[in-house]
Amino acid sequence: MNTKSILAASTLLGTLALAASQAAAAPAGPMPAGYEKCYGVAAAGKNDCAAGAHSCAGQATRNADKASFLELPKGVCGKLAGSSLMAGK
Repeated sequence: MNTKSILAASTLLGTLALAASQAAAAPAGPMPAGYEKCYGVAAAGKNDCAAGAHSCAGQATRNADKASFLELPKGVCGKLAGSSLMAGK
């Protein structure tokens, strides 16, 4: 490979990585019918969104954050230890 090809490939890969990271950070669409927000059960970095703690999906910094939620089918949240249908502090 010559220098020009390497530079072009690097630029393309960088652009694709940036696009993928932006897509992952984009907020999810509206909550599907039959689902509810379940607070206090998400693992760090695995939340769907939050109640004012940060901008949105995947940004929880600790496990079981009472301000971050997962969208779960209705009825499931009440079966999980430490869960709540309302945001906590």
